[in-house]
Amino acid sequence: MNENLFTSFMIPMFMGLPVFIIIIMFPSILFPSPSRLINNRIITIQQWIVKITSKQMMSIHNQKGQTWTLLLMSLIMFIGSTNLLGLFPHSFTPTTQLSMNLGMAIPLWAGTVIMGFRFKTKASLAHFLPQGTPLALIPMLVLIETISLFIQPMALAVRLTANITAGHLLIHLIGSATLTLISISPTAATFSFIILILLTILEFAVALIQAYVFTLLVSLYLHDNT
Repeated sequence: MNENLFTSFMIPMFMGLPVFIIIIMFPSILFPSPSRLINNRIITIQQWIVKITSKQMMSIHNQKGQTWTLLLMSLIMFIGSTNLLGLFPHSFTPTTQLSMNLGMAIPLWAGTVIMGFRFKTKASLAHFLPQGTPLALIPMLVLIETISLFIQPMALAVRLTANITAGHLLIHLIGSATLTLISISPTAATFSFIILILLTILEFAVALIQAYVFTLLVSLYLHDNT
């Protein structure tokens, strides 16, 4: 195939204009607001999943941390739906863009850190210097802890980008190999097609797991600072 391996990760254009914003807004259609007294099965299942996830994720938080419930549930629904959207043919996955993931990770991380310095100033400053540290190691440990603090949003964004991108690349490579092997060896093509189906099923799970991991880590950062 002559198609570039990274073509699927390029931002789609329409009449010379990027349609990135439209793609980001599209998953919101999948989660309609209930307007009836008795909801249909899809909305009922969605509400049940959100209730279980929020109960599990927010049970460790105090009253200040629980004010982030709506934000974190919206975050996990957005990341999960955009990840799943990218698994359909001729679609685009916004979460393969590191710039977008950094745009989500940095404000959320900064909000948790600011809350920590505002409400738990002593405890937040104590993280930079563990108790019982020798005097000679104080400057080095403060520097290391400061660097590790600022690496947190980068780790969030890179983890999500790498996992989603790696899965898409594997699907692309195995799919290309399957098309090539059809005319050469039908048996090998059948075997690679089975692998492709199993990998696609795995990617559906990875799409949801990565959304949960991203939101869970933000929740843990929030728990450490409230």
